[in-house]
Amino acid sequence: MTMPNIAVDPGAVSQAMLGGPAFVRDGSAHDLLAMTAALIAVPSESLAEAELAEAVFARVADRSELDVSRIGNSIVVRTRFGRSRRVVLGGHLDTVPANENDRPRLDGETLWGLGASDMKGGLAVMLRVLDEVVETARHDVTFVFYEAEEIAVVHNGLLAISRQARDLISGDMAILLEPTDGWVEAGCQGTIRAEVVATGERAHTARAWMGENAIHKLAAVLSRVAAYEAATVGVDGLEYREALQIVKIEGGVAGNVVPDRAAATINRRFAPRQSLDEAVRELEHIIGPVDEFSIQDAAPAAAPQLFSPMLAEFVGTLNLPVRPKLGWTDVARFAELGIPACNYGPGDPTVAHTRGEFVTATSLERCFQALKLFLGPNAA
Repeated sequence: MTMPNIAVDPGAVSQAMLGGPAFVRDGSAHDLLAMTAALIAVPSESLAEAELAEAVFARVADRSELDVSRIGNSIVVRTRFGRSRRVVLGGHLDTVPANENDRPRLDGETLWGLGASDMKGGLAVMLRVLDEVVETARHDVTFVFYEAEEIAVVHNGLLAISRQARDLISGDMAILLEPTDGWVEAGCQGTIRAEVVATGERAHTARAWMGENAIHKLAAVLSRVAAYEAATVGVDGLEYREALQIVKIEGGVAGNVVPDRAAATINRRFAPRQSLDEAVRELEHIIGPVDEFSIQDAAPAAAPQLFSPMLAEFVGTLNLPVRPKLGWTDVARFAELGIPACNYGPGDPTVAHTRGEFVTATSLERCFQALKLFLGPNAA
């Protein structure tokens, strides 16, 4: 049966989601698409996740077999069946700003809308696992629905949990349901956002020799970055392609004034071959001498960890394809906590953050079935 091309009413679908587990137990082959549509219909741009957090909390708060905690707009749900191992499933509630795609739209087996791929499809899979799998699973499971992943690290909800209540997210392995299109994306790149500043002296452009042009001074940095050839680095058999890009330029006072300040924002993506401190020092060396250098945001890389027992079991028993994660995710956060982690979720990562973001029923179901098989029935 093919569902018609419809625009989903946000108010109605939000109320349906608040209705609880029955919403995804209606016997429809499209349960996961419906739940994803419900999640898309609740706006949750970064730092505005409260409504969605309330909806998730309402679905789980009255389930006596679960421990439910809330820190800010992040929700942690833990089973407590006394299993010998614990798996953590993580997904962020927030999206990037809307781009005329805030209303979910269903077209056959494809659902379009803000966050469909990154990562409300993953959240829908987590909710279905919570509803249908955990009571008979061979592992205890922790679900982390957290805020503010898409913006500066300082706001990150998983970081806040790790600092305030680290035990809530302890486990033997973690899976982030970031969009990976059916692949296991191992490890992740580290990221640095730095600002470099050149300073000069203002003067009238008719007497430019009396000043010093800061934009001209900055040109040397621009040339060095433009000429830099980023490496592809092998780590544990996976090839991580690094990057160095100038992403913003600011400078100038008026059309007849020699500028006394110019700034460039530089983004560096580095392979899990070095620590964050080492990567910062390398970046400073690449850029060369500048008047001012400051780090605006930074997060470490994470090694693949594919040889850790549970990650190896996850990949091996399900025969999942593996590739490196080109980008930063909270796999790095779990790695810092000593928890082996990988990215595995529904949706195509190449459409994330685009106006045409979508997820398919096949991708959602494939991810759910893989997690269901891995968590497996409890032998007892």
